[in-house]
Amino acid sequence: MKKIDHLSKSKFWTTYCLTAIVIYFLVCMLTSPAHYISQSLSGLSAWATSVLPSVLPFMFFTKVLSSLDVMQTLTRPFSPASKFLFKTPPISIYAFFMAIMSGYPVGSKMVADLYLQGKITKEEAFKMSSFCSTSGPMFIIGAVGVGMFKNQTIGYVLFLSHVLGAILNGLLFRNLKIKENNTNNSDENDTQQSSQAKTDVSEIVLNSTLSILSVGCIITIFFIVIECFSPLLSFLPENLRFLVEGCIEITKGCIDLATLKNIHIATIFASFVISFGGISTVLQSLTMLSKLKMPAKLFVFQKICHAVFSCLITIILLTFITI
Repeated sequence: MKKIDHLSKSKFWTTYCLTAIVIYFLVCMLTSPAHYISQSLSGLSAWATSVLPSVLPFMFFTKVLSSLDVMQTLTRPFSPASKFLFKTPPISIYAFFMAIMSGYPVGSKMVADLYLQGKITKEEAFKMSSFCSTSGPMFIIGAVGVGMFKNQTIGYVLFLSHVLGAILNGLLFRNLKIKENNTNNSDENDTQQSSQAKTDVSEIVLNSTLSILSVGCIITIFFIVIECFSPLLSFLPENLRFLVEGCIEITKGCIDLATLKNIHIATIFASFVISFGGISTVLQSLTMLSKLKMPAKLFVFQKICHAVFSCLITIILLTFITI
């Protein structure tokens, strides 16, 4: 009874806090509708000009490729590396490279697709999510390094630390075990049905479109969330405020961090923000991984570990590289 009462109280306070936050957001939007409409348009613009053209093609073609029966053959040469490093099947190396090339949230989408097609187990999918949820060179080097920091070297430092951080994260979670009750019969049936399904172009187009639309929705909402929280964050020092903003929405956080006078602190904080991805990107990835029923706490912990690894590597690189 005591345990039940404790859970009931915990659920009550969680619901109460979420309700209060949502009401606060609604009040902010109602008191200044024009301002928040502008923020919505900014979020949609960021999605339409940066995410949509770069991520949608990758989502479509990786979905087509992973649906074909040639993946096991193409990835067989990577078997020793994948088993030695991550204790995962060879196809995980392919997923890792595609995630690195395309960026959030394609890696998570690939992990989910491979699981649904019966090519990896749930435990392997959980391990792969630790190193296949990554940003890409177009965003890190192009958008952040060249576009925001106006420094290509910073872009390369951030990208290298991000990739090495992902590899270390995969090593950290290589021995991850999940309980037997996490895998049920309905999951196995869904996987078998998915693996037997033929490649349907129209279905892949629909699936990719819905996925990218959900990403756009989350980005737009979190542009508004940051704006609502900005008065509450105003008491923080500038560098910490920008770090918190980045932990909410990656793009806006990096834009603000690039304005800091201390370029080393800005680069280190940007490394953390990019590898964590922000709550916005975490939700995008969890949306893709929903079929795995992956615990949100585990995925968030994996992203925090990745961010810490990348941050430490960035600090080491900056002792040898002049920016």
